[in-house]
Amino acid sequence: MADSSQIVSVPLAERGYDVLVGTRNLGEAGDFLCQRADVSHAVVITDQNVEEPHAVCVVESLAEADLQVDLLVVDAGETSKSIDMVDGLWQQLLELGVDRKAVVVAVGGGVIGDLAGFVASTYGRGISLMQVPTTLLAQVDSSVGGKVGINLPGAKNMVGAFWQPVGVLIDTAVLDTLPQREYRSGLAEVVKYGVILDAEFFEYLEANIAGLNDRDAKVLRHVVTRCCEMKAEVVGQDERDQTGQRAVLNYGHTFCHAIETVCGYGKYLHGEAVAIGMICASRLAERLGRIDAALTARQRDLLTSLQLPVEVPEVDHDALLEAMTRDKKVEHGRLFFVLPSRLGHVELVGDASLDDARAALENK
Repeated sequence: MADSSQIVSVPLAERGYDVLVGTRNLGEAGDFLCQRADVSHAVVITDQNVEEPHAVCVVESLAEADLQVDLLVVDAGETSKSIDMVDGLWQQLLELGVDRKAVVVAVGGGVIGDLAGFVASTYGRGISLMQVPTTLLAQVDSSVGGKVGINLPGAKNMVGAFWQPVGVLIDTAVLDTLPQREYRSGLAEVVKYGVILDAEFFEYLEANIAGLNDRDAKVLRHVVTRCCEMKAEVVGQDERDQTGQRAVLNYGHTFCHAIETVCGYGKYLHGEAVAIGMICASRLAERLGRIDAALTARQRDLLTSLQLPVEVPEVDHDALLEAMTRDKKVEHGRLFFVLPSRLGHVELVGDASLDDARAALENK
């Protein structure tokens, strides 16, 4: 039986949908889906790490709702977000006779959500998608908002689409099985929300470090629900990243994506790179006179208390800067950064030079 489930609505008119946040509610997946979509065939896409027990639980729930269910399992890890993997999944959907009445159910972390979502957005010119995120990072961020995609060898998430799901089902109990490093990776995105949108939420995190470290169910339900509320509000204002409002979610990500690219996908988990990227972005904001050192220190202290990395890796800074210039957030040759002006508020800034970015990397 689920504990204290809450629904967060993503306000996108005819593309709007619900995010159900609860504890021990994975077995409700079939009912949740059938209440929101007219489908007869569900294809669950997961990875080897999540197949047992979470994906199997979802499969059983879907089958109990009288759906035809197939389960496709891919290799775990960022390297699965490739065109070769997409091609293999397209072929399998074809062999399974998947048609427009089918739904892809993504059960896994951000990689599975991105990969399965991209497959759903492209197969048959687009079929329904349901997200069942099983990592903290995916629960608070990537499963909500409709961004799906895959990597090119030299650029993360460069090929993709906006494809909103019919619903997102979140069970915080699955986080109990998450490896420590993966769990902490998700906490970086949680901290990000406090910095960019909600100073009071940041203070809540500072006051509940023990609960976060211990994976306390009540703390996690509050944290996941609040993060989904903030993400839903931003997505509702700027679904397709066109007005700049959704860009606030990219705080720390210009540095983060450069670190991931130069170090190789998998060296750092996404949230680990986000944590380092946030500190770099905050130092850049200091250098530009937007904030004082105290705000950077608070972020560093909180991230460190959650056992996340905050130091730039020992790699060639020229290579990091080169990777930044290939980032999707480059427009007309100008590099844009999301930078804080105070706790709970960030802005898109286009007047930072590569020298400024280098100084932030070098902590000068």
